[in-house]
Amino acid sequence: MQQTSPDNLQKQIYNVANDELAALDRCIVAELHSDVAMVEEIGHYIVKAGGKRLRPLLALLSAKCCGYQGDAHIKLAAIIEFLHTATLLHDDVVDVSDLRRGRETVNSRWGNAPSVLVGDFIYTRSFQLMVSLDNMGIMNILATASNQLAEGEVMQLARAGDATTSEEQYFEVIKRKTGTLFEAASHTAAVLAGASTEQEQALQNYGAHLGLAYQLVDDVLDYDGDEQEMGKALGADLAEGKPTLPLIYTMKMGSKDDAALVDSAIRAGDIKNLEQILAAVKRSGGIEYTRKKAFEHRDLADQAMSVFDESPYKSAMLDLAEFSICRAY
Repeated sequence: MQQTSPDNLQKQIYNVANDELAALDRCIVAELHSDVAMVEEIGHYIVKAGGKRLRPLLALLSAKCCGYQGDAHIKLAAIIEFLHTATLLHDDVVDVSDLRRGRETVNSRWGNAPSVLVGDFIYTRSFQLMVSLDNMGIMNILATASNQLAEGEVMQLARAGDATTSEEQYFEVIKRKTGTLFEAASHTAAVLAGASTEQEQALQNYGAHLGLAYQLVDDVLDYDGDEQEMGKALGADLAEGKPTLPLIYTMKMGSKDDAALVDSAIRAGDIKNLEQILAAVKRSGGIEYTRKKAFEHRDLADQAMSVFDESPYKSAMLDLAEFSICRAY
């Protein structure tokens, strides 16, 4: 049986939610409106940058998977996208990033202060939208997720340059900084749809495992990706001293020389020996090991969906889990 390419798989997924995604785009544009010219200008720049919008898509698909018939899931998806966008604006300042999605970052184009402040505007707009949903259960999940996401970012910052970071510590970081918002997207959609306890738990689990699979593949692509497709340079995480799983595994299982090479690069946040490091990570099995972990979480996400009846939305969510591990960008 011929495998569907990542590009076709992505189109297949998005086609299921075309109408909802179009409504989401309109909602985002409307809610980013501001009388402050710089906010408006940067807001439009962010919207035009596009992106996969997997997190809001997850909220849309999850709600429909539960049989939701209203339109509040559009607003929920916009909240998820705004929370994610705000963290990206702040992350690019922290990471001193120049490129995102193949375009100049906001901080590179306008400076750090506008990037942080417009990030704050988008973040607070997400909370205005939360209040308008008038659902304390959803607010509780999103408030907790926002707090955990911030903790994850601080944990990652604290681990920068720390070559002693363990696999367990790495997973704690990515669970908070990435997994938590995926989990919140599917979980809040279940609450909005009035899903059964079993369905709500299933969607919470699905989102958590999807987020981990997605981040693991991101960390693989930093050492085994195509720079043009990704819109950023290889080794970007290493340049910031981030001890991701491919590196952690190389230091644990690689040769003494390979482990020492990676250890030194993490401590210095130095990519001058990037070619040798890429070779060391591949030679040690760090890429294969990290992909294996991503496959495990993909499988757990698939298993969580077993409680739902067959539907185009369930199929799209299974495809989404597959896309998260086979993508090249």
